[in-house]
Amino acid sequence: MMEGREAAPTILVVDDDPDVRLIVAEFLEDFGYSVLQAAGGAEALEMLEQHPDLGMIITDVRMPDMSGLELAERAAERRRDLKIILTSGYFLPQTVARRFLRKPFRMKELEAAVRAELAA
Repeated sequence: MMEGREAAPTILVVDDDPDVRLIVAEFLEDFGYSVLQAAGGAEALEMLEQHPDLGMIITDVRMPDMSGLELAERAAERRRDLKIILTSGYFLPQTVARRFLRKPFRMKELEAAVRAELAA
């Protein structure tokens, strides 16, 4: 029997901006999460197949190959238990039924969103 809290899930950070992706990934790693990175939706879906321990995707909404909204839908179809957080620097005209962080966000806001989503 394992003592203490269970191992934190692996988080996949998806953003076509490598600087943003790296900053977010390094921050999450500093908080003890195992982090993978993808530059777009197609790559993210491949990683989802390859990593059954993947528990969360944090994705930008605006990306060239596939929007974060489409990625979220397709990923959730494959893995019902997947936690998803959307991020965007743009105003979203439609309301989304997922946790959303507006860029630029503070790292403490990101941490709070990750904790809340994992607890949901």
